Amino acid sequence: MELPAHLEPTSAWREISAELRQMVGEPTYDIWLAPVQAKALDGTVLRLEAPPATRSWVAKRFGRILESCARAVLGSSITVSFTEDTGGRARGDALAAPAGASGTERFNPRYSFDQYIIGYGNRLAHAAALAVAEYPGQAYNPLFLHAAPGLGKTHLLHAIGNYVMAFGGGASVRYATVESFTNHFIAALGSRSLDVFKHAYRDADVLLIDDVQFLASKAKTEEEFFHTFNALYETGRQLVFTCDRLPGELVAVEERLRERFEAGLVANIQPPDFATRVAILRKRALLDGLDFGGDAVFELIAERVTDNVRALEGALIRIVAYHSLTDSRVDLELAKAVLDEMHPPTGPEGSEATIPAIQSAVASYYELTVGELLSAVRAPRIAWPRQVAIHLARQLTEASLNAIASEFGRSHATVVHACRRVEDSMRASDEVVAEVKAVAEAFRSRAPDRTC
Repeated sequence: MELPAHLEPTSAWREISAELRQMVGEPTYDIWLAPVQAKALDGTVLRLEAPPATRSWVAKRFGRILESCARAVLGSSITVSFTEDTGGRARGDALAAPAGASGTERFNPRYSFDQYIIGYGNRLAHAAALAVAEYPGQAYNPLFLHAAPGLGKTHLLHAIGNYVMAFGGGASVRYATVESFTNHFIAALGSRSLDVFKHAYRDADVLLIDDVQFLASKAKTEEEFFHTFNALYETGRQLVFTCDRLPGELVAVEERLRERFEAGLVANIQPPDFATRVAILRKRALLDGLDFGGDAVFELIAERVTDNVRALEGALIRIVAYHSLTDSRVDLELAKAVLDEMHPPTGPEGSEATIPAIQSAVASYYELTVGELLSAVRAPRIAWPRQVAIHLARQLTEASLNAIASEFGRSHATVVHACRRVEDSMRASDEVVAEVKAVAEAFRSRAPDRTC
């Protein structure tokens, strides 16, 4: 049947789209799947259309995911087929959604502990999440994961869900964003089915709630959330929350909830250091079956995109998209051209210095790779350049010692030691002074397109 011309916001295609966003992430969705439209439902076949330039790639790469999301909303017998893009209807056309298709217990299979790259800034959060998954209600309860957007909070939530579903001996898991929790609560009030709503959330053995900062100024939802928290906590069941700020900073949330968030373990996730960023990109390419012929492109992206895993993967996807659509070779030249538009180089020629740019310049001066500079190797030929790079990062940027430590994958104490050693060596030797100045000058003189 043809899709109806008038569609409600709760239509199935919007639900399918929401599932897709969760499964592939915002950057991938925006580049590849946002242009896809639902055309018709012919029996059990959902017919989709996509732009001709990307149709075969989308069908090949995302066909199974599209079908999985469509089945989650429309039923297990649904299959997906692509038709030609006739340009006749706007994106967002969809089918009527079946009642009760909430998607709260389906987890992205790619968001597992095995696929989570551990670095200096997320080690505690990962360890705590794994402990919670292995021993729900016994390790850290509640677990409160705090990080800026795009650093992997949702990945850990899904990893917990996937682990418990696989190894939890039948334990029930419930996942929801605060937005979906609120919508379900309001719908239950309107349909006088509050008991069903309470059963869905309060009978879970593990409750995973994303983005609790959005509880702010929702009085009735906060009240229900508070009672749900208590019902689960008092019976020894596991609660895990994510938030973009610390519990004490949720000033618009009731104090009694803030106190409960702080009662367990609050684990912070810091932006990934350079080595972790490269590892994330390498893992993403491996998962997608992409061969970049080495780490050069990954290192360039990691130098340009420093504080957000989502933006990091988005930059990689953008390069792959440009390669696919233009049939260009994936190399440093292509990567630079694509990255210059959204993530231009910084550091030399009077612009703001960045730690990755300093790392790159120091590595080049001492004829090392950035990977060697940031490695655990303590040989003098690598340790001394590393200490010089840390010293220059302290001198030429406004980054804190903790931020520098994160970028180098070291501890705060190691950074302090490195700075002191370089300063002591400079006081003791004019040759060292000249050497450090030469390295700094080499950094300042580098053209923007050579920061890699």
